[in-house]
Amino acid sequence: MTAEMPRWLTGTEERAWRGMLGVFELLVTRTGRPLQSRFGLSAADYAVLAELTRAPGLRLRVVELAEELGWEKSRVSHHLARMARRGLVDREGCSSDRRGVHVRVTQAGCAAIEAAAPHHVDDVRRLFLDHLTPHQVALLAEITDVLREGPARRPAPS
Repeated sequence: MTAEMPRWLTGTEERAWRGMLGVFELLVTRTGRPLQSRFGLSAADYAVLAELTRAPGLRLRVVELAEELGWEKSRVSHHLARMARRGLVDREGCSSDRRGVHVRVTQAGCAAIEAAAPHHVDDVRRLFLDHLTPHQVALLAEITDVLREGPARRPAPS
């Protein structure tokens, strides 16, 4: 048996990969701090509330929410439990599937995201979008669409 040589990253590939990771961490941190300090929401809370408020009836099945967020179901369940204790979401049974559970944003959750969203959008523009041309934004949206729907969505090989 011969071991296959790894396909090492080129300098440009490594710069793209490390740059993407670094920018992601920087943006999450810089947009997350004001959410926490001004509105008492973590970046994860905001992501959950944003998905739920986009959904019809302000609710999703837990498994659908996990898929939308790209999180493991256990992570979603634990996070939802913390948010439920704070009154931001609640759970209800799924009438079409007795084992299924819907998570629904509460009035308090709606009020929290309505207060935070304008400030968060301003931060996203100031820290991210305002530094790019419309063409760069469109290209980045196309690239991230490809990555979100392609291999990054598949489970890692064991």
